[in-house]
Amino acid sequence: MLKGKRIIAIVPARGGSKGIPLKNIYPLLGIPLVARVGILIKELNYFDRAIVSTDHQEIAKVAKESGLDVPFYRPPELSGDFIGDVDVLTHALIEIEKLDNIQYDVIVMLQPTSPLRRPEHVTETINKLIDGNWDAVWTVSPTDSKNHPLKQLIYENGVLNFYDDRGATIIARQQLTQLYHRNGAAYAVTRECLLNQKSIMGRRCSPIVITEPMISIDTMEDIEFAEFYLKKRLKIQ
Repeated sequence: MLKGKRIIAIVPARGGSKGIPLKNIYPLLGIPLVARVGILIKELNYFDRAIVSTDHQEIAKVAKESGLDVPFYRPPELSGDFIGDVDVLTHALIEIEKLDNIQYDVIVMLQPTSPLRRPEHVTETINKLIDGNWDAVWTVSPTDSKNHPLKQLIYENGVLNFYDDRGATIIARQQLTQLYHRNGAAYAVTRECLLNQKSIMGRRCSPIVITEPMISIDTMEDIEFAEFYLKKRLKIQ
């Protein structure tokens, strides 16, 4: 518990990743990604429950070895490429509340694919949710102005053009509004927001802005970058 709220961590880790097969148990500096979440949660004593939502036995085995619980398997209809976080979290919350016969107040999604998260990122996210009475709080990173939508182009039928016509008016980066992107370190959402609003953002969502490097693992190149930053953090040659 934290500040009188029952808090559950839900770790989504399906087995059907395409870019890196069984990505969620890929060993990053020797530690599987999902196990890194288990290690982090052990440092945070306020979680009332920490479970993995998976459809794969090997992922379940690695998760359990790291201290995470796998009380049920995700059904096939929630294991495809185009299944959203709301459906996965809702299924997991409803099932675990049936098993535990209690209700959880705050749901925290911790994706294994964000291995650079620190314990304080998670704690700050939950504290802001509770203290500010927000529907949700997400960790985000500032987006480099080079990746701003108004600087993006499309290439169709041999023709190059602006993705957004307003891009033609951009001369200097000072004309661009600072944007942010999800980094996957932590999503905290209230039970009401998830089940009643059927959203992980809700009507009132606030950010925790993380300025240090954060990597969301999709490719082997991402693995290399994440290992570089972890070695730097841990002072490993």
